[in-house]
Amino acid sequence: MDSIIKSIRKERKMSGTEVADRIGISAQYYYDIEKGAKKLSAENAAKLSEVFEVTVDHLLGLNSEGAVAEERNPYYTLTRKDDSDIAKELENLMAALDHNKSLAFHGETMDMSEEQRELLRISLENSMRVAKQIAKKKFTPIKHR
Repeated sequence: MDSIIKSIRKERKMSGTEVADRIGISAQYYYDIEKGAKKLSAENAAKLSEVFEVTVDHLLGLNSEGAVAEERNPYYTLTRKDDSDIAKELENLMAALDHNKSLAFHGETMDMSEEQRELLRISLENSMRVAKQIAKKKFTPIKHR
């Protein structure tokens, strides 16, 4: 295992000190892990796999495929289509606001400045993105997760 970590580090053209800094341990402790003098904790294995962009299995020598870890997004991550749908819906909402030129709160109308309009657009977009992710979490069948 220790030789695998060292060879991956050298393939990535990284120093042991750089790797240690990135995973939050001392350089000496990292070199001890490479030499096998210290055991690699699960937490540090996870951090190393992220730094080296490999699976923990490869890092631990449990598979021969190795290579770069395939980044798998959670099932509720928004797709390009989701982004496109949100953009279209947001555009329609903002166009409706332009048509009315004002907002009404508690019976009082209020004209919006460009800055307020942009802040509202950003807020609406964030709300729509969160709502879409919550819906995906709630309604995606287990077999598709």
